[in-house]
Amino acid sequence: MTERVAVVTGASSGFGLLVTVELAKKGFHVYATMRNLQKSHCISEAVPNEEVLNNITFFPLDVTKEDSIASFQNLVGSLDRIDVLVNNAGFAAGGFCEEIDVNDYRDQFETNVFGVMAVTQVVLPVMRTRQQGTIINMSSISGRIGFPGLSPYVSSKHALEGYSESLRLEMKPFGVNVALVEPGSYKTNIWSTGRKVSERSLQSSSPYQAYMKQLEKQLSTGEKDLGNPLDVANLVVALAEKTTIYKLRHPIGKGVSMILRLRSMLTWRSWEKALLKKINVRL
Repeated sequence: MTERVAVVTGASSGFGLLVTVELAKKGFHVYATMRNLQKSHCISEAVPNEEVLNNITFFPLDVTKEDSIASFQNLVGSLDRIDVLVNNAGFAAGGFCEEIDVNDYRDQFETNVFGVMAVTQVVLPVMRTRQQGTIINMSSISGRIGFPGLSPYVSSKHALEGYSESLRLEMKPFGVNVALVEPGSYKTNIWSTGRKVSERSLQSSSPYQAYMKQLEKQLSTGEKDLGNPLDVANLVVALAEKTTIYKLRHPIGKGVSMILRLRSMLTWRSWEKALLKKINVRL
């Protein structure tokens, strides 16, 4: 049987790295894409043996750059098949709406939304022509629920969810699966090196400084309860191996299903009161 092929964006760290390794273990040939190939050693160090490493090809890709997308298109044109695309590249921008520069929102969307669209457009003709394939978009619980201090990230993930709904409906007649994976809080670098907070919200002159400090405190306190990111990688691999994926959304993480149920059941007034109380913000 011809070797199955997967493409993973943002493969140098976090979920992307783990997904790359786990797919390679399952026998996929994985094109692990990343902006900086010097970080490929992170994957090499994580694989268990040479056989698995031979299943991985590193490829430079900045999803926000047209010339990089063009180079990726040349790669895709050289392949006979692509069975799975995992759109994982992304980062989290934070701060308060009043203080975040609009260009920071643009940067957030360039990676988390437009980058996904650009990469997906390159891969779609291959999957459509073969009448098979799976596209997995890495979203977040933030794609379903808004949180204070994270509006760039939240709005980008909401946009990704809407895009994925349309994409799934468009590709269903062509035999192509589209799925969203919606993790809660996990121990990955998106909340450290992958997180960019507006400096204005951290300054003493900001009216939001106390609010931001409270949010940072909540984030720090919750670190001990962060989930194992390997659980998310295993979910992605399980979806990648399915012939048909019947659900669009796949939430995962401690308390995530309960939070989504509460959000759907409570009135907005009750929901915002409970959320602000949880983060100890006075009404």
